[in-house]
Amino acid sequence: MKRYRYLDLIMAAFITVLIVSNIASSAKIVDWGFSIFGIRMAFDAGTLLFPLSYIFGDILTEVYGYKASRRVIWAGFACLALSAGVFALVRVLPGESQWQQYAGDAAYFAILGGMASGGIVLASLAGYWSGEFTNSFTLAKMKILTGGRWLWMRTIGSTIVGQLVDTVVFVVIASLFRVFPWELFLTLTLTNYVFKVGVETLMTPVTYAVVAALKYAEEEDYYDRGTDFNPFQV
Repeated sequence: MKRYRYLDLIMAAFITVLIVSNIASSAKIVDWGFSIFGIRMAFDAGTLLFPLSYIFGDILTEVYGYKASRRVIWAGFACLALSAGVFALVRVLPGESQWQQYAGDAAYFAILGGMASGGIVLASLAGYWSGEFTNSFTLAKMKILTGGRWLWMRTIGSTIVGQLVDTVVFVVIASLFRVFPWELFLTLTLTNYVFKVGVETLMTPVTYAVVAALKYAEEEDYYDRGTDFNPFQV
């Protein structure tokens, strides 16, 4: 694979966003304070940051191609699984007596239980894996079909498809593991999806600027003609 100047930095930022957003998802559910068609608008806190991972995904696929994006997605998958393992290990280790008085295992599990028990991580891994690959595949195919024109159509279109897959899979599995109550299923699914797609749309000018700068700096504008889109390869 051709060596690039900024690919490793983008990978590091992408993985950081992924892990931090999952911790935030486990820690808090945010209420927007209004309803749409009787459905309360609330979302897990990781939703504030997670849409950025799709912007990274768009940038990676647009500039470096699906193959490079696939490697980054798998790297993020492995790092997220490792972080879940660390939180699970910390959960079972005995707590120091002073810490038990001002915090304690109950508080740890209440805030980080989703990460420590694996429920939020399994949901995120499944949603992230299916959504990111759907997003990258859609963008790569649209780039060929449009001849590289209308970047906004590719980034928003791929996000509409990828985020739908990601959000539904994530909320279903998280609810099955009782990370979120089923009563919030419609609320979390609708709010997360609308928010994520909205962020992607609003960030389109930034995506344009970053893509243009990277294409110039890396001397690359990859088209996935003849690419093997098998997501299980690394």
